[in-house]
Amino acid sequence: MNLVAPFPYFGGKSRAASLVWEAFGDVANYVEPFAGSAAMLLAAPEGKRIETINDADGFIANFWRAVAQDPDSVAHHADWPCSEVDLEARHAWLVNRAERLRWQLEDPDFFDAKIAGWWCWGACNWIGSGWCEGTGPHHTNGTRIFDSRKLPHLGNAGRGINRKLPHLGDAGQGINRQLPHLGNAGQGEHPRSAYIREWMMKLAERLRDVRVTCGDWKRVVKDSVTTRHGLTGLFLDPPYTKGAMNYAAGGVGTELPLHVQAWCRDNGDNPLLRIALCGHAGEHDALLDADWFTGTWTARKGYAASAEAVQNSKDETVWFSPHCIRADAGQQRMFA
Repeated sequence: MNLVAPFPYFGGKSRAASLVWEAFGDVANYVEPFAGSAAMLLAAPEGKRIETINDADGFIANFWRAVAQDPDSVAHHADWPCSEVDLEARHAWLVNRAERLRWQLEDPDFFDAKIAGWWCWGACNWIGSGWCEGTGPHHTNGTRIFDSRKLPHLGNAGRGINRKLPHLGDAGQGINRQLPHLGNAGQGEHPRSAYIREWMMKLAERLRDVRVTCGDWKRVVKDSVTTRHGLTGLFLDPPYTKGAMNYAAGGVGTELPLHVQAWCRDNGDNPLLRIALCGHAGEHDALLDADWFTGTWTARKGYAASAEAVQNSKDETVWFSPHCIRADAGQQRMFA
């Protein structure tokens, strides 16, 4: 099983990973300004490189920092049964700490394992968008959230840390394998607890040397973070210009992707940058006349089975800067 985020995330790009990394090739530096589920980082091929991920959402940045530094504590706080009353209470508690968390994360060594675990647990039980956004049909009075939303996710399939029990190690028979005794857990530890703990430990191992920042995307596309460290793969996945699902801080339908597109146009000819920009079909075609090229892939449809959702999943496109490796580059060299 490939290592993935232990929470569902709308807009994740795990299915596009092979397409992107083939275009990046062997880079010395990797930067992901809109990390989200960090799917592209977690799917990176083995190799020695400097790696930086960033997200404007404090809950996301805090999760990745916390699981890298204290996976055992994150697992402890994420390990809790599905409960509607706890979901409401924890949602209120988290939303009312969002602003403070955001400025605390300006300290590069700060993280909060309890917030990370509760946020991850809630993301796995919440249906639809709006988890910890503090907007929409749920309202806070400064102490608690009054919520008229749907029930938490109670289905048998589950999601994220609540789904079936795959084994994350390299031995055994996946979900049929008897989970081993892990860490400091007692012999009576519940298999679910052992599973969550192992998942967090695997993530911590992968994230050990990854730098995690929280803030505006422009902070991590500067030369000091990118080309100063050599050939850089830069994966840009801003919220799209259209769609109904808010899967990133700021949501969809803003001018943010156009600002990102403008930056790409200004910097795409840098030979030390290999840039991948994500969007729906046609969204960033203005870059094509600057020698950019595209690749397509099919995303998961999520909850919605509407015609728009199906079409959007088919319209997923990645625009690659001129110095990325084209899929037909090997054939071109053979016949040169």
